[in-house]
Amino acid sequence: MGGGLGGGSSNAATTLVGLNQLWQLGLSPDQLAELGLRLGADVPVFIHGTSAWAEGVGERLTPVTLDTPWFVVIHPGVSVSTPEVFKDPQLTRNTPPITMARALQGERRHGAMTVKPWLLGLIRQLRQPSSGLEASQTRLTGTGACIFAGFTHQAEAADVANKALEHWPAWVAKGLNRSPLHVALGD
Repeated sequence: MGGGLGGGSSNAATTLVGLNQLWQLGLSPDQLAELGLRLGADVPVFIHGTSAWAEGVGERLTPVTLDTPWFVVIHPGVSVSTPEVFKDPQLTRNTPPITMARALQGERRHGAMTVKPWLLGLIRQLRQPSSGLEASQTRLTGTGACIFAGFTHQAEAADVANKALEHWPAWVAKGLNRSPLHVALGD
């Protein structure tokens, strides 16, 4: 909860897709995504089940194929409420939208760090030389609070995760471009 990993949205999307199959409703992914958007901004991407660049409030999706590195995900033991971040008056609301190309090149902006400045301190702490993380690799999930970094090799990710486990819960995960749910359904 509050890790910025989309767990609740993924669960909602899986329920909608599953019920559509079970009850043989015949709703298209776009129809399900429209329903899902009412539940959360990132529900549509989970309903479609492929990597995508999301714009608007999550309703405009552009499919992308990303590298599928190994990731280390570190949970700092705190949670961030997405509604709280978006309601905060300190959140910068007039910045120009970032383009997909610039984001894929590594440009990042994160409003949660304005609202929750301690997140920046945590990321700086994780970037200490002893952690095995480079500054360019470390990013904040969703609206936070989990931090993640990508690695080419599983062994590199496992080494960093083991170092992080001395202070926080950490996991190693493989990046995917297609949801296992959609693979299992044959979509």
